[in-house]
Amino acid sequence: DILLSNDSKILINPVEPVNKPQELTPHFLIEFEKSMFIEPNAKKIIFVKFPVEIGVFVHGKKKFQILDVLTLNKQKFTLYGDVVGGVICKYWKSEVYSTLPDTNPVYEGVIKINITNTTARWVEVTQTVFAAHGMKIYYSDDRVAMSANMKIVSKKVAEVDFVNSPLEKGMKRSLELYTSRLTKIPVVATRFLMDEGI
Repeated sequence: DILLSNDSKILINPVEPVNKPQELTPHFLIEFEKSMFIEPNAKKIIFVKFPVEIGVFVHGKKKFQILDVLTLNKQKFTLYGDVVGGVICKYWKSEVYSTLPDTNPVYEGVIKINITNTTARWVEVTQTVFAAHGMKIYYSDDRVAMSANMKIVSKKVAEVDFVNSPLEKGMKRSLELYTSRLTKIPVVATRFLMDEGI
């Protein structure tokens, strides 16, 4: 392809990891390698990895337009919930880390998850589901990252949303592919209610 423009620029940055092989769903599920058990009324911080997708944008005077999305990762999908009322999710499996893990930023990023167990009982957590419309991705030369909150409200239900702040100083905010599409959609949920199990 040839780009014919006098004053356009190319922008390359990470985008929400739900665009490849094609845009099928705005939901993204990370299954944990091992279950976690969270004590009653506790707050914990964990880190998980996610697959990086790279967006290639052209920028004119006022607008950004996506040219392509690239990834080095294999693509998998899964169903969260039952066959009738469940949602299709992009799928990724990750270990759970108590400290910030090393990653190759072309291949994987890191999500810092602040987990709050608001219940009076121990809760097992095996996965988390995110809405791409709320993702806030930040990047630097050596890291791609997001931050999220997971509020456990019962043994099987949690609310998950993203935090709009960089994981480390000096990180740049990515241009959001899903946010740029919101002009066509009047109301979009940026939070995901996990009501089919955590």
